[in-house]
Amino acid sequence: MIQLLLESLIDKVAQTAKKTIAVAVAEDEEVIDAVADALNRNLGNFILFGDQKKIETIVALKHLNGNPNIKIIHADSKAQAAEFAVKAIYNKEANVLMKGNIPTNIFLKAVLNKEYGLRTGNVLSHVAVFEVPGFNRPILVTDAAMNIAPDLQQKAQIVQNAVAIAKKLGIETPKVAPLAAVEVVNPVMQATVDAAALTMMNSRGQITGCIIDGPLALDNAVSVLAAEHKGLQSEVAGNADILLVPAIEVGNVLYKSLVYFAQAKVGAVIAGARVPIVLTSRADKAQSKLYSLALALSCTNE
Repeated sequence: MIQLLLESLIDKVAQTAKKTIAVAVAEDEEVIDAVADALNRNLGNFILFGDQKKIETIVALKHLNGNPNIKIIHADSKAQAAEFAVKAIYNKEANVLMKGNIPTNIFLKAVLNKEYGLRTGNVLSHVAVFEVPGFNRPILVTDAAMNIAPDLQQKAQIVQNAVAIAKKLGIETPKVAPLAAVEVVNPVMQATVDAAALTMMNSRGQITGCIIDGPLALDNAVSVLAAEHKGLQSEVAGNADILLVPAIEVGNVLYKSLVYFAQAKVGAVIAGARVPIVLTSRADKAQSKLYSLALALSCTNE
């Protein structure tokens, strides 16, 4: 069943060769709770970077001291912990990077470091995979957390990042809906202009591995009935796998609406870097952090 996709990712990862997660600034109870959940589900090994004494205290509190799947490395500051964690990825000592109790800007500064950072030349973007109760398929939403107001070229790369994640989930040819408020191109609404351009770029082979059709409003992107009512005929209308939002505010509201109003389950990663990056919020539930870890691990190439 589609509704078990995220849970099945955990089972799939648990049955594969163990990979290693590098956690930047792990001295936080919620972070260690997520680590404990992952260890209980046999998801991998962890290198915890940060204040060693504080980490050891929390690890003991959670009854994880002596666990052979945890390694603790001391760092004198949050910036140094982020540097060490990123370098662990760079030096192939770890497969996935996870943000701990550290401000995002400090964390990303290490990720984007020119000497040892994880950039590939692509735009980094947030990709969230949702299981919505009563809905017949998983829905990917991008970008709800990284790019504020992406231009056309950035949107094209954001699509490619999401398509790569979708393919890892077994969606062979993802259907992408660039969202807007209307289904027709209106020159004063940039979202519609960009959506039409992305559709044309896809038809001409500039964006590959997917089918793009837009602009589409949310209802016409996910509901066949709504699309038929509007007289829209395309492979994407009503059947979208990936929802591309025009700006971060739209993505943020859509993400939180699905979680809080629809009780959707979600796992999310930052894509476009050398490895998937788990960048969760303190407000995220432990379950979401676990799903995000499983999603990241299932999307590694190693």
